[in-house]
Amino acid sequence: MARTPRKSKGNIKHSIHYVMDGTAQIFKVPQSGDVYQFRMYIRTDKKHYRVSLKTRDLESALAKARDKALELSTFVRNGIKVFGMTIDELVAEYIEYRHIDVVNGDIVKGRLVTIKSQLKNMTNIIGGDIRLAELDRDCLFDYQQKRKLQSPSVADVTIRNEQATINAMIQYAYRKGNIHFEKFNFKKIRIRKDDIGVRDTFTLEEYDRLILAMRSYVAKKNCPDDAERFERLMIRDYVLISSNTYLRVGEARQLTWGDIDKFETHIDENERQVILVTLTVRAETSKVRATRKTTARGGEYFIRLKKRSKHTEPNHLLFSLDGVVALTARKWQKHWDNLMNDIGIDNYKERKLTWYSLRHFGISMRVMAGVNLIDLSKLAGTSVSHIENTYLKYSEEQSRTAALKNFRINTDGTLLEL
Repeated sequence: MARTPRKSKGNIKHSIHYVMDGTAQIFKVPQSGDVYQFRMYIRTDKKHYRVSLKTRDLESALAKARDKALELSTFVRNGIKVFGMTIDELVAEYIEYRHIDVVNGDIVKGRLVTIKSQLKNMTNIIGGDIRLAELDRDCLFDYQQKRKLQSPSVADVTIRNEQATINAMIQYAYRKGNIHFEKFNFKKIRIRKDDIGVRDTFTLEEYDRLILAMRSYVAKKNCPDDAERFERLMIRDYVLISSNTYLRVGEARQLTWGDIDKFETHIDENERQVILVTLTVRAETSKVRATRKTTARGGEYFIRLKKRSKHTEPNHLLFSLDGVVALTARKWQKHWDNLMNDIGIDNYKERKLTWYSLRHFGISMRVMAGVNLIDLSKLAGTSVSHIENTYLKYSEEQSRTAALKNFRINTDGTLLEL
């Protein structure tokens, strides 16, 4: 059956009115459903600027047209390009600008990856081909709502962090004269204290299952390929090292053998032999941009990893197949998916169980062991309040222990804890 040709509604202007002494005009065309359009010639760019006024009412259209004409005239006087760069072009330039911060050691590589991801989310909402001159302060006012439509499970604190990154980019564009406002107006996001940075972690029973599952995961009968088994053995040591040293993911994956200072053998409170490791987290690999020296359990896993590796020069990476190139994100994710499925945690994505959860688990275990939070904060490279709000998940066992504590007042008035 032949298609019926679509009949054009026409593009003939009518209902023309001039504003700003004839420098701009509004008009209607049947093609736009009789919504008023705005048109103004920009002499510096030698082309016409046109935009829909999104109204059929004459008085409203005239008011909007006068505001738009005045705004464009101000751009021209101040040297701001009306037909400037697109969002995609701005993002690309800003990413290159922040890359210099990585080279200079002002931010870590992981932070730049986060910035790229955050700006990509914005581009998916606003469109990459839209020009900066078409934006206004309120065009992303409902960004939170739009992001939740895009990703229903995204946390409010994540959206707020994205908004901060977006406005940092807009401030960069404003300083360069590419946009006429300094920041977007976002609808205020109210976040409860309990929602800030809370990360899920493993229960003791789940962690025990993980340890048991890794024995099978690295067994030769389950992995006869030598290269794959070598990689799995490295992953096993990474799990054990991360949960004992509570290093951040970026800190652990950028460790070199030169960062490992020494090993010490001690006897702990339960009269068991413990091998401690002292290592340095370099400022350039730390999220907080500060060098710290930390001592932790798990020295035996470093020793085992080093014996198995062929690349142990001071500049060689611990978690690398050749000591130079880190494992890809795809490989890290593959092994994590395998381990979570092996221990039967089907909802690990919903619970936000990630490699970072090993740091959370390690810190939580040290808290339960009675380590002073001030000491722990220095070892973990974070603040006491951050440990309390982000990592410390007060368990039922801890609550019961606190409730059972008692005291006695001596005859001399001193307090004795029982």
